[in-house]
Amino acid sequence: MLKRPQILASAFALAAGAVVLSGCGQKGPLYLPTEPAAAQRATLPQTLIPGALAPAPAPAASAPTPNTR
Repeated sequence: MLKRPQILASAFALAAGAVVLSGCGQKGPLYLPTEPAAAQRATLPQTLIPGALAPAPAPAASAPTPNTR
């Protein structure tokens, strides 16, 4: 049979675990950032395997070329 200290320790551990787990996670809706500063951030694959995927270079702002058909 469980003794009083074991019961209290188990109850405290369960309560502490519930408090810790209730604070996990991001609050609010998830979204993809669209501001210009976000374009320079690393993606998840780049974070996990550095150097595996290089970011695509930004297109250069140049004059439009005429169509040659």
